[in-house]
Order: sequence, then structure tokens, then C-alpha cells
Amino acid sequence: MEFAIIGGDMRQARMAEMLASDGHFVSVSLMEETEVPGAEEMDWRSAMRDAKYIVLPLPVSSGGGIINAPMSQKHETVYNILEGVKPDQTVLAGMVDIDVRHFTDGHGIRIIDYFQREELAITNAAATAEGAVQILMEELPVTLLGAKILVVGFGRIGKLLAIRLKALGADVTVSARNFADFSWIEALGLGRADTRRLDGNLSEYDAVINTVPSRILTEKLLRQLRDGCLCLDLASKPGGIDFEAASRLGIHAIWALSLPGKVAPVTSGLAIKNTIYNIISELECTD
Repeated sequence: MEFAIIGGDMRQARMAEMLASDGHFVSVSLMEETEVPGAEEMDWRSAMRDAKYIVLPLPVSSGGGIINAPMSQKHETVYNILEGVKPDQTVLAGMVDIDVRHFTDGHGIRIIDYFQREELAITNAAATAEGAVQILMEELPVTLLGAKILVVGFGRIGKLLAIRLKALGADVTVSARNFADFSWIEALGLGRADTRRLDGNLSEYDAVINTVPSRILTEKLLRQLRDGCLCLDLASKPGGIDFEAASRLGIHAIWALSLPGKVAPVTSGLAIKNTIYNIISELECTD
């Protein structure tokens, strides 16, 4: 098969290398700052010309419609690239936003969001959780053993992170919003909090980690943190921490976007590749 990999971070670069190693013809574009063994580097128009599958980044856009291409000095819009897609080509992309979806629907382009696949979301969450542990160990002035940590949100990342932190001896509280999550939190031996009732209950933590892509930690709540508390945001944009307020208050706050591509690009690239194979297998059964 012929693949065009356009943009992306080290996850996409390692995925491209693996696809080439599997015997596929792979062209890469907007990746000038890394070498991808087995793949041919070319401009994105040439890369797309003969490809059956066009693989765009995770997330597909870095904002403002610009394709996410941190390994390139060039700035290209997602829409310019999509305009070059032919009817017999399939686009695979991660975290496809509503504007891109409207564009592809309006132009009759088949686009599939590989990040919507559960098998990839779980692997991505595991890599994110491990990356978060690494950041905590590097940034906190205390050991995780005995540290009091609040994890906001009990989705995939929140679950896996809380379990890992507890195993390392941290005193972990998880905040959620529904009764089923509360039961799971208690069953795992974790402390329980209500995300809607954090006001007045934040002064004891050494670190607060947000996993919810919605503004949770407002200036009012940030003012209640103890001196030296580390705030770590793992949520995708718009994030859950008011970083402007955190800066004014002198709070050490980190927004750790795209952690899997930074801490585990090989594992993450393999997960994307396998997910793409799963999608192609399903497409071939239905086409």
C-alpha cells in the first residue's frame, strides 16, 4: 500500500518508519527536522499524489487551521492539504475538529479520526499517565511516596494515572462527577472528591493534576492552593487550568500537551500504526 504521512511529531515519524519496515511505500512531508528510515521525504503535494491513504497528525491542527507539524519550519493549512485529496483517497487524522469535519463533509472527502478508536485511546492514556509520573518526579521537591495528590477527572487518563501514583505510595484523591465513578474510586482504595465541590478543599495537596478539557481550576480555586503546589494539566485544548491566573499568583503550572509523542514515541507510533491497520481492515471488508 502507499501511505503519505504529512506533519506530526515523533509518533508519526516512528509510525512512518514502521510502515516502511512492513513493506509499504511511505512518503513523508513537513518532517524536515528528523530522519525517517525507509521513507521518502518530499513536498506534501508530491507525497499525496499516489498515496491511497493520507495520514495527518494527532492532533490534526495546532490551532488556527494550521497543520500540526512541530518538526518543520513550514506552516501549511489543513485546508490547503485537504483540497488536494482525490476521490479514491482516504484521510486518516487524529482529533479532527468540527471545522475540519465541516470542510471534509462539504468537499466529499472521506476522513476517519483514528483517535476516536478505543484501542488507541487506551494506549495513549497509558503513555500520558507515565509521562505525568515522570514530570511529577522531576518537578516536585518531595517524593511521590507520601505526597498528597489530587487528580481531577476519572476518564482513561485519570484512572490509569491514579492507579500508578497509588502504586508508588502517593496519597491520591480523585475528583469526579457521577456516582458510578465515585464507587470505582472507592473500590480502588483512592480518596474521593466531587469536582463540583472543590472550593474550600484544595489547601492540602502537593500537586493537582487536571485531566478534564474544561476550565476547572479557576483563579478562585488556584488561590486556595498551598505554597509550592504543582499544577499539571494533561487535558487537550482548552485545558482545565487558568494559566494566566496561575502566572500572576506565582503558581508553578505546566501544560503537558502531546505527552505520548514526547515520552514514548515508539510505543505511541506503533499504537497509531496498528489502529490504522485495524481501520483499513474494516474498510476493506465494507468497500
